[in-house]
Amino acid sequence: MSTFVLLTITGLGLAALYFLVASGLSLIFGLMDVLNFAHGAFLTLGGYAAWVVVDATGSFTLGVLVSMAFCALLAAIMEITLLRRLYGSHVPQVLLTVGILLAVTALVRSAFGSDARTLTTPHWMNQVTEVLGAPVPNNRFLIIAVAIGVYAGMSAFLARTRYGLVIRAGVENRAMVTALGIDVRRSFTLVFAFGGALAALAGAFTGAINNVVSPGQGTSLLIFAFIVVIIGGLGSFRGCALAAVLVGLLQQYANFYGLVGAGDLIVVLLLAGVLLIRPQGLLGRATA
Repeated sequence: MSTFVLLTITGLGLAALYFLVASGLSLIFGLMDVLNFAHGAFLTLGGYAAWVVVDATGSFTLGVLVSMAFCALLAAIMEITLLRRLYGSHVPQVLLTVGILLAVTALVRSAFGSDARTLTTPHWMNQVTEVLGAPVPNNRFLIIAVAIGVYAGMSAFLARTRYGLVIRAGVENRAMVTALGIDVRRSFTLVFAFGGALAALAGAFTGAINNVVSPGQGTSLLIFAFIVVIIGGLGSFRGCALAAVLVGLLQQYANFYGLVGAGDLIVVLLLAGVLLIRPQGLLGRATA
């Protein structure tokens, strides 16, 4: 029983991490139809920005906040200077954002080396709390709480604020919103800033859970982020959360009860099944 409880809670912690990684991508990819492979670069930059601040100040909280602000600014600059003229052109988007990902990864390796760097976290995060006989690391509870907060905050932003309504309307009919005198470009820049901040948050917490940050962490996490977004449904924040939970729990159960590497195979089979049966995703809307 304790083993199952441990697998479930750590699986939910993994799901929370996947949701944080995929949430920013879901905003950009789902709402704006932009294939932003540079999201992986912000995952890496967020982790290293947090590491630099924590190494200098000893404050993990300050490191997370600075990394989010730093990556939000970079993402907004990228949207304004590079991506704004490529809306609707998927091939140039892919080439540009993949190039940014490769360039940033190379720059990080050049600046910090290829070896992983230890990210110091508060002592209590590395301690365990016993739940029904299962010793669960406290950092799993923290990341689950952060993911729930992000889900609630972003859902409220999209549904209840003026900018959220403008973003949703601009995605549906950009010409109409522009004709009403609303500057959609400013709202789209805000979406990219949010996406960069959420990627940095995910990068910092990836380092906190693994206790290290590495140049390749963004690339590996990006694969699962796209899988979660596609399974959940493009543009569906609820679908993104549901898919993250499914992927995280299935991976944990399959890796423990099945063969080594069975978790990744199960996730790929789940993705294939969703694409065959419901191509729009679990909670995505069908298009004509």
